[in-house]
Amino acid sequence: MKIVGLMSGTSYDGVDVAAAEFEVEGDTLWLRPLGHRELDYDDELRAEIGALLPPAGTTIEAVCRLDNRLGDVFAEAAAVGVELAGGADAVVSPGQTVFHWVADGRARGTLQLGAVARVAARVGVPVLSDLRSADIAAGGQGAPLVPAFDALLLDPAAGPRAALNLGGIANLTVVAPGAPVLGYDVGPANALLDAAARRFLDRPCDFDGARAAAGRVHQGLLAALLAEPYYAAPPPKSTGKELFHAGYLDRHLAAVGEPVPADDVLATLTELTARVVAAECDRHRVVEVVAAGGGVRNPTLRRRLAALGAGRWRLRGTDELGVPAQAKEAYAFALLGWLSWHGLPGALPSVTGATRAAVLGSWTPAGPARDAVRPTPPRRLRIRS
Repeated sequence: MKIVGLMSGTSYDGVDVAAAEFEVEGDTLWLRPLGHRELDYDDELRAEIGALLPPAGTTIEAVCRLDNRLGDVFAEAAAVGVELAGGADAVVSPGQTVFHWVADGRARGTLQLGAVARVAARVGVPVLSDLRSADIAAGGQGAPLVPAFDALLLDPAAGPRAALNLGGIANLTVVAPGAPVLGYDVGPANALLDAAARRFLDRPCDFDGARAAAGRVHQGLLAALLAEPYYAAPPPKSTGKELFHAGYLDRHLAAVGEPVPADDVLATLTELTARVVAAECDRHRVVEVVAAGGGVRNPTLRRRLAALGAGRWRLRGTDELGVPAQAKEAYAFALLGWLSWHGLPGALPSVTGATRAAVLGSWTPAGPARDAVRPTPPRRLRIRS
């Protein structure tokens, strides 16, 4: 079965597309990567998404317009994926998260945009979307969902291992012998770094972590950031730009009471991500951390993570396991599509805190089921008593 997975994360810089072929042999599911692409959003679309995200206000009109514009973008991305696959049986289009409603530590709802009907119309195959809601309805966080992929991929036999995704938010999956799988959002990865780059550099990000490498960690700012209560909260937990956004950074900078140079801000935020991630890896006594996501392209962040783990855990990329680091989440969503297609749960209650394992998503057909097609439509309706 060939499935195309799409992914647009909290960094909202573009769509990752991955095409995969799945085949079952006994109790083993084989995934053959068929190719992946990164399709960048243009500046106008990034600005439109950013203007709608919390804590900004918005209108229903703006939500509707963005929903349909993103639908066209995802439709084009899906078409690229179908071409990579040489034809596909299904597409997974989870959409762009614009709000993840968490209150008192519990997820109450979630909203992703991306007019899935436009995707199905473009590619002509069933499309799976709205992957988080079923888990939330079962009492879970609805995130993270990638641990289902990690749990099947990582072998814990040699000791506890962690899968780390460095997107806008850093999330961690931990697999250990004889223990339930753990997974949760650790804190910001690129979210605050990108906000600082836009604020101080007028760029979408600190390319290659160059400016952070030139700066010095501001200890006062770092201490204030590390005091964030979210880090001390026990899992299951999830977060996003509802918490870690530009206004959050502005408040902490204002509280410092003195100007902090741009390079020092970026160095401090890089250290924040590295410290928070390393602390969680140490807490679970992992022996290896397998990293993916946009943050692995930041050599400054990678060097700091490797240094903090030296002597305790080894840091490497998912590429060494045959999964392209930049496309891992897209491949993971393709797997979730395979599971849902076969009526199998894709969320892990030990990760999300749900009361039961939920089959994820809603299918949008590209047309009627073949066995349901009628040659002619009815001409009248009558009521039988």
